[in-house]
Amino acid sequence: MQKVHIPTGEPAGRIACQQCGNAKHFVEIAENVLVTTHYLQNTDGSFTPEDNTTEIFGEVKFLCGKCGADLTRFHAHFLEMSF
Repeated sequence: MQKVHIPTGEPAGRIACQQCGNAKHFVEIAENVLVTTHYLQNTDGSFTPEDNTTEIFGEVKFLCGKCGADLTRFHAHFLEMSF
């Protein structure tokens, strides 16, 4: 089980980059990802996606969206707070 690092920003738990102060823009990068999408072909020949699954087989990084600082230690907290 991975330990969740809780950021100390205000309000409690808010992530802020310690290098540039950014508290709004973040990037999640996943390596070796398999995306499978099932489509339905319409009568006019166009396609509509019906279902989509994503499997991540590699490393996942969580970065500051402004300066690119590595915030991966907060990734588990980010996942818990994503709605």
